[in-house]
Amino acid sequence: MAWDPKDPWGRQNDPIDEVLREAKARLRQVMPARGARTLILALAVLILAWQSLFIVAPDEEGVVKRFGAVVRTVEPGPHIKIPFVETVLQPKVAKLHRIEVGFRTDRQGRQQMFPKEALMLTGDENIIAVEFIVQYKIKVAQNYLFQVADIEETIQKAAEASMREVIGKSKIDEALTAGKAQIQQDTQTLLQGILDQYEAGVQVAAVQLQDVDPPEAVAAAFKDVASAKEDREKLINQSQSYRNDIIPRAKGEAAQIVNQAKGYAQARLNRAQGEANRFLKTLKEYQEAREVISKRIYIETLEEILPGVEKVIIDGKAADRMLPYLPLDRLSKPPKTPEAAEEKRPGP
Repeated sequence: MAWDPKDPWGRQNDPIDEVLREAKARLRQVMPARGARTLILALAVLILAWQSLFIVAPDEEGVVKRFGAVVRTVEPGPHIKIPFVETVLQPKVAKLHRIEVGFRTDRQGRQQMFPKEALMLTGDENIIAVEFIVQYKIKVAQNYLFQVADIEETIQKAAEASMREVIGKSKIDEALTAGKAQIQQDTQTLLQGILDQYEAGVQVAAVQLQDVDPPEAVAAAFKDVASAKEDREKLINQSQSYRNDIIPRAKGEAAQIVNQAKGYAQARLNRAQGEANRFLKTLKEYQEAREVISKRIYIETLEEILPGVEKVIIDGKAADRMLPYLPLDRLSKPPKTPEAAEEKRPGP
């Protein structure tokens, strides 16, 4: 093989080199050298502009890093960075993130329980399965990205620990019934304090209990206990209803009897006062005209007594000519008592 000054080592021409030389030749034919330089310069400027400009969305916050160190944070809108030197992370600070504890939901919406996370011990030494979710937002983007290695796992573990502490101070009845709201609030407060100590840059929006049930092995026994408690509450409510009905009625009857007694007492008092006044007036008249008043009193007394006396008066001559009279129809009637006469006496 002859020596070639362009290839002093005696290598054969590479096909790639031939393609590049052909492309360069065609490019020189299409445009002059100055135009190629201008095109290359324009492409370089476009690439630099594309690498320098970035836009932060309204629900994001930009965190700019230079050689791996955070140098600044930027608000939503267009911004500029040093190309190839600075990089930008844009976390969703307005998004409400969700973490599930005690269960997991797949893409089809089916839930699967994780007993290791869900089973907890209550303050009265009962075991319950607690499934809940934690909703949070990013409060400080820089801390959220770089202060904690695995932020979601940290929040999940901290939430589980907080819920276990709160459940451990609560009774099972509170966890299953009326105490859920307080448990959620206490867990949220405790979880927020833990994350603030970690400087995680997270704001806990809510802690929501999804399902609180006894373990499956003792679920039937718990249902029996719950049914017994419901029956007890039902009986208590029924007794309270009966009490609320009978006591006002008794109070009303008592008030009615008292009012009747007061009315009767006032009537007797008024009648006694009237009789006393009448007696005093009669006494005054009697003192002025004793014979007339005595006769009047005698006549009034007879008018008051005789209508109640059952007596048959027979003339003496007629009685001698007839059989003895026996009033059989009147003997069957009960004798009148002074109380009966008092009841028939008209009021004042």
